[in-house]
Formats: sequence, structure tokens, C-alpha cells
Amino acid sequence: MISFKGCIEKGLLRRVPASREKALQSIEKAKHFLEEAKANLKEDRINSTVIIAYLAIFHAARAVLFKDGYREKSHECIIRYLEEKHLEIKPKEIEALEKYKSERTHTQYDVAYNPNEEQAEKMLDFTEKFIQIIEELV
Repeated sequence: MISFKGCIEKGLLRRVPASREKALQSIEKAKHFLEEAKANLKEDRINSTVIIAYLAIFHAARAVLFKDGYREKSHECIIRYLEEKHLEIKPKEIEALEKYKSERTHTQYDVAYNPNEEQAEKMLDFTEKFIQIIEELV
């Protein structure tokens, strides 16, 4: 696992002009993906639910970076940034981010892996709560 410092040193997190506008756009994108993921779950499209729910998490997390004036080149480094710079995001939420990043990777790339409905529902619950946390930060 790469550290926050490693992310900076390798250019995987870099300074850009802060933009509340981009942050708000990223939150809206996250909400759109969340609704799409919910619709997929209703259609029993579990793989799509997981992948799209992760996109919602990703865009919500990026909103904080936009607000703070950072750009990412690594999903891992987004998590390291939140962990380092936003202590209001609790360790259990950081753990969930790690878990769902891994869940998305397995779903997308592991041909023998398929998440179940319960996993998808839990991911959607977290995604909805996470977007609310991020909205408060932005």
C-alpha cells in the first residue's frame, strides 16, 4: 500500500487550483451513479450495481480533492488523501473505501468472482451515507 507521502512524491496526487464548482459537479455525478446503481440492483444486475456504486464513491471522494485543490492519478491515493487530510472521515469509513475499491476490482477483473445481492445492498447503503458525508465537507 502506498502512503500519502508516496502519492505526492510519485505525482499521483498533485496540486491544482481549488474548485468548489468542480467539487459540486463531482457530487452530482456521484448522485447520478448512485441512482443508476440502485436501478441496476432492481434489475438484478449485481455486477453492474457494484461497479457503478464504486463510481459513485469515487466521484464523491474526488469532490473533496477538487475543493482542496488536488488532482489524483490513483484510486488508492484518493483514499490516502482523505485519510491524511480529512480526519472527520472516520477509520471505519476509510476501511469501507478500501473494501469497496477491492470489491469493484474483483468484480471487474476476476473472471471467477461475482458479488451477491447482499454485498451490493451493503455497498449501496455505504455509498449513500458516504455521499452525504462528502456533501457536508464540500
